[in-house]
This record gives sequence, structure tokens and C-alpha cells, in this order.
Amino acid sequence: MNKTVIVDYDAGNLRSVANMLTFLNVPFEITSDKDTILNAKRIIFPGQGHFAQAMNNLEKKGLVPVIKECCDKGIPFLGICIGLQILFEKSEEAPNVDGLGILKGEVKRFKTGKVPQIGWNKINPTTNNDFLPEDYFYFVNSYYVEPEDKSIVSSYCNYNGEFCASVQKGSVTAVQFHPEKSSNAGLKFFKNWIEKN
Repeated sequence: MNKTVIVDYDAGNLRSVANMLTFLNVPFEITSDKDTILNAKRIIFPGQGHFAQAMNNLEKKGLVPVIKECCDKGIPFLGICIGLQILFEKSEEAPNVDGLGILKGEVKRFKTGKVPQIGWNKINPTTNNDFLPEDYFYFVNSYYVEPEDKSIVSSYCNYNGEFCASVQKGSVTAVQFHPEKSSNAGLKFFKNWIEKN
């Protein structure tokens, strides 16, 4: 049986995600092997760090075309934090670095308030969502995504103004918050996503 794969790109919060999957008794593998990723049952791309670093590491490992192919094939994909941001075309964090461009839009920096936003914040799911609980999740972010197509937004959050907290398009789900650090709400999120995919 194909496993859930956590993509190892020499960055990201792999262990906390692994702990969640272990708790839920979900078989998984942490890997950067192209064939393993292409044959995964589900893919989780955990995030922490800089937009340019994440993209450079993916380039070095030859995983840019692999991630694009997985999304084209419809393998359920979950991006977390930087794993959400790199799905878009570009970011103010690294103006000269291209994102994956799987989703149209860009990543922008918060212009007001304390940056980064650190702590618990409530998400408000949209109708483009079939498993997100309306709950408080843990955020650590200086940047947020601005999708060109607003219909892909699956939840909003407020931090000195409304911003996109998550997206859902086809097999691709991605969130700005950290469900792996969000206690019971995060556990429910992972359980719901796995059951749907």
C-alpha cells in the first residue's frame, strides 16, 4: 500500500508532522526520493523558513518538476506555511525567485502590526471547504498569500485586516497556519484531511 509521504527538502518541521501521523496511526515515510513521492498515497509539504531557501532546496534535489507532476496527477497534496507560499508564482520575501506557479497569485508581507504574527488566531472557513474546522490555529508568519482567483480560498483570518489563511483547489490543500502545532484543532484537521483523501 502506498504511504503518506512527508517531503524532506532539508527544511520544514518534519518531526511535528510525523508525530501527528504516528498518533493517528497513519503509515508514512519522510523522503526526498522522486519515485517514492510520485507514487505516494498523499503528500505533505511541511513548512518553516525562507521562500528562496525552500525553492533552492527543491531545485537542488530535482523536486520542482516532481511536485508539479504530483499536483497534475491529482495526488492529494497538503502544503503547510511555506508549503502554501511556494505554490504561488512569486513572493515579496524573494522577488527574484520563482515559486512553483501551481496556483496563480503572489505572497505579500504584512504591512501593519507586529511582524511576524505569532500565536493563536481563529480561521473562518469559506464555502470552498469540506473539512476545515472553524477553530483557533497556531500561526507564525510575516507573509500571506494573495490568490488571483479568490474562489480557491478555503478560509480567511484577521490580523490587522483580513488575509487568506488556506486554499483548496482540486487535490491541493494548503494552509498558512501550523496544524502540527495546533493541539486538538490541528489533530482534527489532519484527521479530516486524511479521511477525505
